[in-house]
Amino acid sequence: MKTYYITTPIYYANGEPHAGHAYTTIAADALARYHRVNGDDVFYLTGVDEHGANIDKTAESKGYSPQEYCDMLAPIFTNLWKRLNISNDIFLRTTSDLHKRGIHKFLTALYESGDVYKGHYEGYYCRPCERFFPDKEIPEDKTCPDHKIPLELVKEENYFFRLSKYQDKLLKLYSDQPDFVYPDSRRNELLNVLESGLEDISISRSSVSWGITLPFDPEHIAYVWIDALPNYITALGYDIDDQKFHSYWPANVHMMAKEITRFHAIIWPAMLMAIGLPLPKQIVAHGWLTKDGEALSKTRGIFIDMDGDIETYGVDAFRYYLLREFSFGNDGDYRPARLHARYNADLANDLGNLLNRVLGLLNKNFDAIPSPTTPGEFDDEIKTLTEETITSLDEHIKAFAFDSALESIWVLIRRVNRYVQQTEVWTLTKPETKPRMGTILYNCLEALRIISVLLSPFIPETSEKIQLQIGLKNFDSDTNWGNLQEGILVSKGEPIFPRVDLKKEEKTETMKPKQAKPKSKKKISENISFSDFQKLDLRIGIIISAEPVEGADRLLKLQVDIGDETRQVVAGIAEHYTSDTLIGQQVVIVVNLEPATIRNVESQGMILAASGESVVLVTPEAEVPLGTEVR
Repeated sequence: MKTYYITTPIYYANGEPHAGHAYTTIAADALARYHRVNGDDVFYLTGVDEHGANIDKTAESKGYSPQEYCDMLAPIFTNLWKRLNISNDIFLRTTSDLHKRGIHKFLTALYESGDVYKGHYEGYYCRPCERFFPDKEIPEDKTCPDHKIPLELVKEENYFFRLSKYQDKLLKLYSDQPDFVYPDSRRNELLNVLESGLEDISISRSSVSWGITLPFDPEHIAYVWIDALPNYITALGYDIDDQKFHSYWPANVHMMAKEITRFHAIIWPAMLMAIGLPLPKQIVAHGWLTKDGEALSKTRGIFIDMDGDIETYGVDAFRYYLLREFSFGNDGDYRPARLHARYNADLANDLGNLLNRVLGLLNKNFDAIPSPTTPGEFDDEIKTLTEETITSLDEHIKAFAFDSALESIWVLIRRVNRYVQQTEVWTLTKPETKPRMGTILYNCLEALRIISVLLSPFIPETSEKIQLQIGLKNFDSDTNWGNLQEGILVSKGEPIFPRVDLKKEEKTETMKPKQAKPKSKKKISENISFSDFQKLDLRIGIIISAEPVEGADRLLKLQVDIGDETRQVVAGIAEHYTSDTLIGQQVVIVVNLEPATIRNVESQGMILAASGESVVLVTPEAEVPLGTEVR
């Protein structure tokens, strides 16, 4: 059995956790869960960094001792991780005896390496960063680039680590292991730092009292970053040379936000080289989150309302959105409207409706899961695509492409939805066709069972709900086709993703039972005759492709199959739906409108949608044959 050791950074405990912390921790959790379901022996570390001048200052401002303050804050992190369904194996605190013992051993080894010396330091220091800036990185206005506050000129006696000695070794590391830092943009930034030359760094503070004393000089406190970085080995029992340490070190992945890669990809490997320990295999950095295009800011009140969004959509929807919406490694813009759209399109419509539809048909026509005795058209396509999805998922996970990983699963989900439509399984109720109906429903349930396994690293609660509704009492992680046993009694429950009515949520929250009004406050139009209404030809169609209209941010070009032909329709829904979420969705289309040319694209109909706070497509509650008239 292979081991897999993944870590988040230990988050600095001078404030409550925010969405950036959640993003890192959820991404790491998805990796941990993926490797567990694939049979690896996983150890997943997260925790909090509780030392340093900022903690001391924050605690004092609130009237607490540093330890009292940390003891109050740590449970806020652990409670959030429980709410987000994080499967960490340890939550490390740097005030713990385990960490303190390990740090003493680490600092002693570093000192005995001969690469630590005592000297006087004079330089510019950022208190929120708890970092000294090398001369070549000090801006002309002498302000911190991140915090936009003046740097402090600090003079004190410190111990230093000979980081400059390891410049060539680090350059060789980057050359020999091009994937040591991911993504390439971060690697290139750090290569520029290395090639411009490294300076020795301070590893102690004599003017700070809250921290761990140096074992070789109790008059000095370990600099907060030097205290924090070795947590990745202290958590494994490095202090006693424990078997756990030898089993899991070196780490497979150190995951973090991009602003702290320099410490992890330059300082940390250099210190490990100095004491002769193996280096972590990969440093992985994601981008920053913004909110509706603006930088997050406490002072400006721009923040991501995790509690509110989880309350509205559920924890799995929140996890899904963070991993599906953004390309990991790049910055991501968190938009509540996009979360709502993804919830209704991807989760409620594509996945939730598929499960409900299949279980509904099975409950209506069979006593238990039927035998797949009557193969037919499209069956092999479903099986083959399922097997291909398993392979592609592994490739995406290795590249940290969580969005692509989830999209590959949704390609399969949409294909199974189309399989239901293509086979018109609901019509096969006669005795002579019922065996074929049973085979189709078995294939759908087997695909859903495997889909639940593939989704379990990302949305674990949903995966368990799917298998319980299929009738599996114990979670089945086998992804081999045909593992679903016939004769199982299904136990269809409530919809796994009930549609969310934002206006209803707002009324409940404000306790103001006013009738919601359309955003435009448009008056009801003048009456028309019934004969005028009968002139509209409304049909059920299914979207088979969708793509943006060039030069138009709001428009999508759709191909809609209405049974006997395919219509091209231009719809102004791009702000509310993405192309990939629309494919396989049934819609109501007006088919007897005169064709119109919109942005040089012919539109041969109109799809119906409700338009208010958001745009929601009008869809049938259950599967309907294509071309069915809507009256």
